[in-house]
Amino acid sequence: MEKSKIGEFHFATEPYLLDFRGRVTIPMIGNYLIHAASHHAAERGFGFSDMSERHTAWVLSRMAIEMLEYPVMSEPITLYTWIDEVGRLFTSRCFELADGKGKTFGYARSIWAAIDVETRRPTLLDVAGLGVYVTDRPCPIEKPGKIAAVESDTQGIPYVVKYSDLDINGHLNSIKYMEHLLDLFDLDLFKTREVGRFEIAYQAEGKYGMELKLHKKEVGSGKYDMAICHEGKSICRASATWH
Repeated sequence: MEKSKIGEFHFATEPYLLDFRGRVTIPMIGNYLIHAASHHAAERGFGFSDMSERHTAWVLSRMAIEMLEYPVMSEPITLYTWIDEVGRLFTSRCFELADGKGKTFGYARSIWAAIDVETRRPTLLDVAGLGVYVTDRPCPIEKPGKIAAVESDTQGIPYVVKYSDLDINGHLNSIKYMEHLLDLFDLDLFKTREVGRFEIAYQAEGKYGMELKLHKKEVGSGKYDMAICHEGKSICRASATWH
Protein backbone atom coordinates (compact mmCIF):
# COMPACT_ATOMS: atom_id res chain seq x y z
CA MET A 1 0.00 0.00 0.00
CA GLU A 2 2.81 2.41 0.88
CA LYS A 3 4.39 2.11 -2.56
CA SER A 4 1.07 2.82 -4.30
CA LYS A 5 0.88 6.18 -2.54
CA ILE A 6 3.87 7.44 -4.52
CA GLY A 7 3.49 8.07 -8.24
CA GLU A 8 6.41 7.55 -10.63
CA PHE A 9 6.49 9.22 -14.05
CA HIS A 10 9.07 9.39 -16.82
CA PHE A 11 9.95 12.19 -19.22
CA ALA A 12 12.63 12.87 -21.84
CA THR A 13 14.25 16.25 -22.48
CA GLU A 14 13.41 16.64 -26.17
CA PRO A 15 15.35 19.37 -28.01
CA TYR A 16 12.22 21.39 -28.87
CA LEU A 17 11.39 21.68 -25.15
CA LEU A 18 14.72 23.24 -24.14
CA ASP A 19 15.79 26.89 -23.96
CA PHE A 20 18.68 28.62 -25.80
CA ARG A 21 21.13 27.10 -23.31
CA GLY A 22 19.94 23.59 -24.12
CA ARG A 23 18.40 23.18 -20.67
CA VAL A 24 14.95 22.49 -19.29
CA THR A 25 13.14 25.64 -18.12
CA ILE A 26 11.25 26.30 -14.90
CA PRO A 27 7.92 26.48 -16.81
CA MET A 28 8.66 23.12 -18.46
CA ILE A 29 9.39 21.64 -15.04
CA GLY A 30 6.04 23.09 -14.00
CA ASN A 31 4.38 21.26 -16.89
CA TYR A 32 5.97 17.99 -15.78
CA LEU A 33 4.73 18.55 -12.22
CA ILE A 34 1.15 19.29 -13.25
CA HIS A 35 1.13 16.30 -15.61
CA ALA A 36 2.32 14.00 -12.82
CA ALA A 37 -0.12 15.47 -10.30
CA SER A 38 -3.06 15.05 -12.69
CA HIS A 39 -2.23 11.43 -13.54
CA HIS A 40 -1.39 10.49 -9.96
CA ALA A 41 -4.80 11.83 -8.87
CA ALA A 42 -6.66 10.17 -11.77
CA GLU A 43 -5.10 6.78 -11.05
CA ARG A 44 -6.43 6.99 -7.49
CA GLY A 45 -9.96 8.14 -8.27
CA PHE A 46 -9.78 11.90 -7.75
CA GLY A 47 -8.64 13.18 -11.16
CA PHE A 48 -10.17 15.62 -13.65
CA SER A 49 -13.04 13.33 -14.75
CA ASP A 50 -13.86 12.22 -11.20
CA MET A 51 -13.98 15.82 -10.00
CA SER A 52 -16.08 16.89 -13.03
CA GLU A 53 -18.75 14.34 -12.12
CA ARG A 54 -19.13 16.19 -8.81
CA HIS A 55 -19.07 19.58 -10.62
CA THR A 56 -15.78 20.42 -8.96
CA ALA A 57 -12.23 20.98 -10.20
CA TRP A 58 -8.73 21.14 -8.79
CA VAL A 59 -6.98 24.50 -8.88
CA LEU A 60 -3.31 25.07 -8.18
CA SER A 61 -2.96 27.57 -5.34
CA ARG A 62 0.79 27.67 -4.66
CA MET A 63 3.94 26.06 -5.98
CA ALA A 64 7.61 26.20 -5.01
CA ILE A 65 10.32 24.64 -7.19
CA GLU A 66 13.95 24.22 -6.11
CA MET A 67 16.55 23.10 -8.64
CA LEU A 68 19.96 21.73 -7.67
CA GLU A 69 20.88 21.22 -11.33
CA TYR A 70 19.15 21.55 -14.69
CA PRO A 71 18.78 18.59 -17.08
CA VAL A 72 20.30 18.89 -20.54
CA MET A 73 19.31 17.41 -23.91
CA SER A 74 18.38 13.72 -24.07
CA GLU A 75 18.47 13.42 -20.28
CA PRO A 76 15.79 11.02 -18.96
CA ILE A 77 13.83 12.39 -16.01
CA THR A 78 12.04 10.39 -13.34
CA LEU A 79 9.48 12.34 -11.34
CA TYR A 80 8.03 11.08 -8.06
CA THR A 81 4.93 12.67 -6.54
CA TRP A 82 3.00 12.10 -3.33
CA ILE A 83 0.52 13.74 -0.98
CA ASP A 84 1.92 14.79 2.37
CA GLU A 85 -1.07 16.58 3.91
CA VAL A 86 -4.86 16.82 3.43
CA GLY A 87 -7.05 19.48 5.00
CA ARG A 88 -10.70 20.50 4.67
CA LEU A 89 -9.97 23.01 1.89
CA PHE A 90 -6.42 22.32 0.69
CA THR A 91 -4.16 19.38 -0.06
CA SER A 92 -0.36 19.51 -0.17
CA ARG A 93 1.54 17.58 -2.84
CA CYS A 94 5.31 17.04 -3.10
CA PHE A 95 7.62 16.13 -5.97
CA GLU A 96 11.16 14.83 -6.43
CA LEU A 97 13.02 14.91 -9.77
CA ALA A 98 15.86 12.51 -10.57
CA ASP A 99 18.12 12.06 -13.60
CA GLY A 100 18.89 8.88 -15.54
CA LYS A 101 21.39 7.76 -12.92
CA GLY A 102 18.92 8.19 -10.09
CA LYS A 103 20.53 11.39 -8.80
CA THR A 104 18.04 13.92 -7.43
CA PHE A 105 18.29 17.32 -9.12
CA GLY A 106 15.15 19.07 -7.86
CA TYR A 107 12.19 19.14 -5.50
CA ALA A 108 8.86 20.92 -5.52
CA ARG A 109 5.95 21.54 -3.19
CA SER A 110 2.43 22.49 -4.25
CA ILE A 111 -0.89 23.34 -2.62
CA TRP A 112 -4.18 22.54 -4.35
CA ALA A 113 -7.78 23.50 -3.63
CA ALA A 114 -11.06 22.12 -4.98
CA ILE A 115 -13.60 24.62 -6.32
CA ASP A 116 -17.20 24.43 -7.49
CA VAL A 117 -17.08 24.86 -11.28
CA GLU A 118 -20.23 27.02 -11.30
CA THR A 119 -19.59 29.37 -8.39
CA ARG A 120 -15.74 29.18 -8.60
CA ARG A 121 -15.76 29.04 -4.80
CA PRO A 122 -13.83 26.55 -2.63
CA THR A 123 -15.52 23.27 -1.73
CA LEU A 124 -14.81 20.84 1.09
CA LEU A 125 -12.44 17.99 0.33
CA ASP A 126 -13.02 14.30 1.04
CA VAL A 127 -10.45 14.26 3.83
CA ALA A 128 -10.99 10.58 4.66
CA GLY A 129 -10.85 9.46 1.02
CA LEU A 130 -7.75 11.47 0.19
CA GLY A 131 -6.14 10.81 3.56
CA VAL A 132 -5.41 7.16 2.76
CA TYR A 133 -2.82 8.33 0.22
CA VAL A 134 -0.89 10.58 2.61
CA THR A 135 2.72 9.49 3.14
CA ASP A 136 5.59 10.83 5.22
CA ARG A 137 8.19 10.62 2.43
CA PRO A 138 10.46 13.65 3.06
CA CYS A 139 10.57 16.71 0.82
CA PRO A 140 13.50 18.79 2.11
CA ILE A 141 12.54 22.24 0.82
CA GLU A 142 10.60 25.06 2.46
CA LYS A 143 6.85 25.17 1.95
CA PRO A 144 5.49 28.03 -0.17
CA GLY A 145 5.30 31.13 2.00
CA LYS A 146 4.11 34.71 1.99
CA ILE A 147 5.39 36.89 -0.87
CA ALA A 148 5.54 40.65 -0.34
CA ALA A 149 3.55 43.05 -2.51
CA VAL A 150 5.75 44.93 -4.98
CA GLU A 151 3.21 46.52 -7.32
CA SER A 152 3.07 49.80 -5.42
CA ASP A 153 6.87 50.18 -5.72
CA THR A 154 7.17 49.48 -9.44
CA GLN A 155 5.57 50.79 -12.60
CA GLY A 156 4.80 47.44 -14.22
CA ILE A 157 4.95 46.26 -17.83
CA PRO A 158 1.61 46.01 -19.70
CA TYR A 159 0.41 42.69 -21.08
CA VAL A 160 -2.94 41.60 -22.55
CA VAL A 161 -4.10 37.97 -22.17
CA LYS A 162 -4.17 36.26 -25.58
CA TYR A 163 -5.45 33.02 -27.14
CA SER A 164 -2.20 31.12 -26.54
CA ASP A 165 -2.39 31.97 -22.81
CA LEU A 166 -5.64 30.09 -22.23
CA ASP A 167 -6.10 26.65 -20.69
CA ILE A 168 -8.92 24.11 -21.06
CA ASN A 169 -11.10 26.21 -18.75
CA GLY A 170 -10.58 29.34 -20.85
CA HIS A 171 -8.44 30.99 -18.17
CA LEU A 172 -4.82 32.11 -18.07
CA ASN A 173 -2.79 28.90 -17.97
CA SER A 174 -0.89 28.29 -14.71
CA ILE A 175 2.37 27.85 -16.62
CA LYS A 176 1.86 31.06 -18.61
CA TYR A 177 1.98 33.04 -15.37
CA MET A 178 5.48 31.59 -14.87
CA GLU A 179 6.61 32.30 -18.43
CA HIS A 180 5.49 35.93 -18.38
CA LEU A 181 7.17 36.56 -15.02
CA LEU A 182 10.47 34.99 -16.10
CA ASP A 183 10.34 37.09 -19.29
CA LEU A 184 10.83 40.12 -17.04
CA PHE A 185 14.49 39.13 -16.59
CA ASP A 186 17.24 40.13 -19.00
CA LEU A 187 18.68 37.38 -21.18
CA ASP A 188 22.20 38.02 -19.86
CA LEU A 189 21.08 36.85 -16.42
CA PHE A 190 20.07 33.47 -17.87
CA LYS A 191 23.52 33.23 -19.51
CA THR A 192 25.40 33.58 -16.24
CA ARG A 193 23.10 32.40 -13.44
CA GLU A 194 20.36 29.87 -12.63
CA VAL A 195 17.06 30.13 -10.81
CA GLY A 196 17.62 28.13 -7.64
CA ARG A 197 14.09 28.57 -6.26
CA PHE A 198 10.94 29.77 -7.97
CA GLU A 199 7.76 30.26 -5.98
CA ILE A 200 4.31 31.35 -7.15
CA ALA A 201 0.97 32.01 -5.43
CA TYR A 202 -2.14 32.17 -7.61
CA GLN A 203 -4.83 34.54 -6.39
CA ALA A 204 -7.30 35.08 -9.24
CA GLU A 205 -8.00 33.76 -12.73
CA GLY A 206 -6.79 35.72 -15.74
CA LYS A 207 -9.21 35.89 -18.67
CA TYR A 208 -8.98 36.57 -22.41
CA GLY A 209 -8.44 40.23 -23.22
CA MET A 210 -7.67 41.13 -19.61
CA GLU A 211 -5.20 44.02 -19.33
CA LEU A 212 -2.44 43.10 -16.92
CA LYS A 213 0.67 44.68 -15.49
CA LEU A 214 3.76 42.64 -14.65
CA HIS A 215 5.90 43.86 -11.75
CA LYS A 216 9.39 42.90 -10.55
CA LYS A 217 11.57 44.23 -7.73
CA GLU A 218 14.94 43.08 -6.43
CA VAL A 219 14.56 42.53 -2.67
CA GLY A 220 17.94 40.97 -1.88
CA SER A 221 21.09 39.69 -3.51
CA GLY A 222 19.76 37.66 -6.43
CA LYS A 223 16.22 37.55 -4.98
CA TYR A 224 13.28 39.15 -6.74
CA ASP A 225 9.62 39.46 -5.82
CA MET A 226 7.08 39.78 -8.62
CA ALA A 227 3.37 40.26 -9.22
CA ILE A 228 0.84 40.15 -12.04
CA CYS A 229 -1.91 42.70 -11.50
CA HIS A 230 -5.26 43.64 -13.03
CA GLU A 231 -6.76 47.03 -12.26
CA GLY A 232 -4.31 47.51 -9.41
CA LYS A 233 -5.03 44.17 -7.71
CA SER A 234 -2.67 41.21 -7.89
CA ILE A 235 -3.87 38.01 -9.55
CA CYS A 236 -0.63 36.27 -8.57
CA ARG A 237 2.58 36.87 -6.67
CA ALA A 238 5.90 35.14 -7.23
CA SER A 239 9.55 35.16 -6.22
CA ALA A 240 12.75 33.99 -7.88
CA THR A 241 16.10 33.38 -6.20
CA TRP A 242 19.10 33.22 -8.54
CA HIS A 243 22.43 31.59 -7.83
